[in-house]
Amino acid sequence: MKAIVRIFALFVVMMATSAVDARAAGTPDSTAAPRPAVDIYFMTFYPGGEVYELEGHTAIGVVHRADRKVPPLAYNYGVFDFEAPGFVWRFATGRTDYMLAPAPLDLFVDYYRAEGRRVVAHRLALDSAEAEALARALAIESLPQNRTYRYNYVLDNCATRPLAAVERVVGDSICLGPAPYEAQSLRPLTFRNVMRSYHVNYPWYQFGIDLALGSLIDRPVASRAAAFAPAELDRMLGSATVGAGGRPLVAETIVLNDVAPAAAVRAPTPWYLTPMAAGCVLLALALALTVRDVCRRRVCRSFDTVLFGVYGLAGCMLTFLMFVSEHYATSPNWLYIWLNPICGVAAVLLWIKSAKKVVFWYQICNFAALTGFLIAMPWIPQGMNAAFVPFILAEMTRSASYIYITNKNRK
Repeated sequence: MKAIVRIFALFVVMMATSAVDARAAGTPDSTAAPRPAVDIYFMTFYPGGEVYELEGHTAIGVVHRADRKVPPLAYNYGVFDFEAPGFVWRFATGRTDYMLAPAPLDLFVDYYRAEGRRVVAHRLALDSAEAEALARALAIESLPQNRTYRYNYVLDNCATRPLAAVERVVGDSICLGPAPYEAQSLRPLTFRNVMRSYHVNYPWYQFGIDLALGSLIDRPVASRAAAFAPAELDRMLGSATVGAGGRPLVAETIVLNDVAPAAAVRAPTPWYLTPMAAGCVLLALALALTVRDVCRRRVCRSFDTVLFGVYGLAGCMLTFLMFVSEHYATSPNWLYIWLNPICGVAAVLLWIKSAKKVVFWYQICNFAALTGFLIAMPWIPQGMNAAFVPFILAEMTRSASYIYITNKNRK
């Protein structure tokens, strides 16, 4: 009996010693929060080669670790239906209806890897209840009756939607880290300036944006607003916290395709193919024709018809964007002083003899308006593309030549 007691006592001592050694070795105790059965990943796919890929893309990855029967999914807020009735007209008028759609996570990631784009996944530090709630919410939101939303390229897009979904689950605001743009640039933090930082190699695309979008995207915004660009948001997530307590949002960051952020972006456009080069060529041609016209005292109506006709068509486009479409930030647009449908009317009236007086006074008013616009340009609260200047000067040159030649011939 004594031997049995001694053996039992020795067994108890050995078990107690093992427990002490385990704690000393750093084994987590029973009070440590277990890892959720569902992992939520904030996934960023860095810029691609197409113009609509230049700010990158975002999706939410959901992985059910405890239930292998449920496939890992990527919830993508950037889906739209080309075959929907009236798609082109609805898209042109600003009724941009996008959808949330799930896709197999592995295939989704492989697609962007194949394009040579950097892929980063942030595993969110959510507890079990939060992770499961977000997985359920995404599944419900992706149902056909719930999945459609009105897309806005800076206020409600594929990056801001996932961020808002996470905030709803944690029940508190997410404090993102500082915007990388702020640390890299001396220019104010505005939507247009953030866009420009990603469009450096695509000057014609930025030229079109600067034509179409007005002063609303030039108002200074808070650092968080830069998160509309997925690539910008990705670099702000590393130091992101939740609520006043400062709980870290990200538990782990995994680089799934470790290439340079701009690896898939195309090479810069050669300088001789940029809008500035095209504007300078147009200005040189306008000056050369003006010298010839002044010498012969006759206006080259064919050139002016093409020039003012193209500007008039651009003015019609701005009229549509400003007064018909629902696109965000197309109005007000200060470029309407320069590009408006009246330019096209002048192109037609050039060929009507009885309208000479009307064209003469139009050219006087046009020259005065463009001169005032150029002088005031540095103070206009709208970001101006530098390439606008030679295009405006070309129009001013032709207006001045018409005024001078008409006045000379009258005398």
